[in-house]
Amino acid sequence: MLVVIFMTWLKLTFLKAWQIAAVAVICALFIGLTWSFAITQSRNEISEWLGNQQLMLDTSVVLTLEVIWQMAYCMLSGKLLYDGKVSRRTVWVYRMLRFFPGILILPVLFYLQIQVIYLFSGIDFSLISWILAVLVLLTMIGGTYALRLLLPQKALRLELLFLSSALVLILGIVSTVNGSTNFKGADPIEWRALLAFIAIAILCGGIGYLRNKQKNGNNFRHTLLD
Repeated sequence: MLVVIFMTWLKLTFLKAWQIAAVAVICALFIGLTWSFAITQSRNEISEWLGNQQLMLDTSVVLTLEVIWQMAYCMLSGKLLYDGKVSRRTVWVYRMLRFFPGILILPVLFYLQIQVIYLFSGIDFSLISWILAVLVLLTMIGGTYALRLLLPQKALRLELLFLSSALVLILGIVSTVNGSTNFKGADPIEWRALLAFIAIAILCGGIGYLRNKQKNGNNFRHTLLD
């Protein structure tokens, strides 16, 4: 949960002020408007959800897709940051990846809301939820600008976002699979196919190395001529 919150803050540091405010308002409204559903969830039911193998596998798929989305944004941002000129299609893809803050923060906030409601069981549920919504609003905005102040370098924030996404992916797979796998290999190893694959990989790698060396040699000769 902490890594997801940190990753969301990092992603918001790349957005404009009104976009950060919009995402924070959406998260706050999500907390404030779902309190009637949150109070119907018991701790035993949540434990059953966490112990449901099929549900956890489905959750890991959603988590993987979002992490891949964030990693793609990091790689494309690095390309735009260092390569210079890019195609118009690349710019549109970059904008689409950039404006998506992620949906993992919503189940995290919902779980946090349930825990807070159980913690303050003697207070009106709607009041607790809306107070939490205000705190979430302020925390989303404050945490984003605090990270932007502490990490002013965009390249460093991109690297941290990529590493945080990888960490979420690893932790998510470990926690949702619960030590079991869907597919178990029982077929023997096809040694001929494996050797053929290794030979093709070595051949392609050798051709790429020679072409790269030839290209560097041509650039060196042009530099001497100039």
